[in-house]
Amino acid sequence: MEMACAEAVALLLRASSWCFEVEFVGPRERRPLSAETLCDAALYAQPGGGTLEKSFRRLGPQSGNVRDYVASGGRYLGTCLGGYLAGATPGFDLLPGDTDRYIDLAGASVRHDGDSIIPVLWRGQRRDMYFQDGPHFVLDSEDGVEILARYTNGAIAALVASYGRGRVGVVGPHPEATVDWFDEVGGPNCATNCSDLGQDLVDTLMQPQWKSAVSHPYESR
Repeated sequence: MEMACAEAVALLLRASSWCFEVEFVGPRERRPLSAETLCDAALYAQPGGGTLEKSFRRLGPQSGNVRDYVASGGRYLGTCLGGYLAGATPGFDLLPGDTDRYIDLAGASVRHDGDSIIPVLWRGQRRDMYFQDGPHFVLDSEDGVEILARYTNGAIAALVASYGRGRVGVVGPHPEATVDWFDEVGGPNCATNCSDLGQDLVDTLMQPQWKSAVSHPYESR
C-alpha cells in the first residue's frame, strides 16, 4: 500500500538529525490544530494532498494562530499543498510573495496535473523529483530568503524565508516521496530517493535549533 503524504513527511522528520517526536494533529487526532498545540512544537509541517480551496476552508480559521506561531520563532514546513498554503491567495500569508501553479508557466517541464517525475536544480545540481501539480514561488523581495531549488525554467521550486522571528520552508515537488511513489509513475526500475533534499530543507529551516514537530494529516494522496 502506498504511503500517504502526511506519513511520508513524518517519516522524513523522524529520520532527521533533529530528533523530532512527530505528532499528528487535527479533528480526528488526539490534539487539534490550535495555538495551544503549536506553542509546544518546534515545527509545524503541512503535507500535500487535496485541493487548495477545500483545504483552506478547513484550515483558514487557524491562519492567525499559524502566523503568530511562526512570527514568535516557530518553523513552518510546507510540501506541495503545504507550499501553496504558505501563500496568500488563499493561504496563511507566510511568504514575502505568493504561490502559483508551476504547470501553467511557460517552459514548464510538465503540463498535466497528474503524478510525474520532473528534473529540478537543487543547489545547482540536477535531481529527478516526484511532482503532482505543485507550486512555484513568486517573491516580492528576496531579503531574508534562501533559494534552495529551481525548476528547469528558472522558477523557484524550494526556499526558506524569514517570517518574524521564525522561518518558513516550502517546496513544490515532494522530497519526502518514498520508493513506491516513484515505482507507480515510472515502473519498478525507476526507484530513486530524494530524502537527502528533504533533510537539506529541514536542516536549513531549523537553524538555529529550537523544541517536537507536529504534522497536520487532513489530506492524503
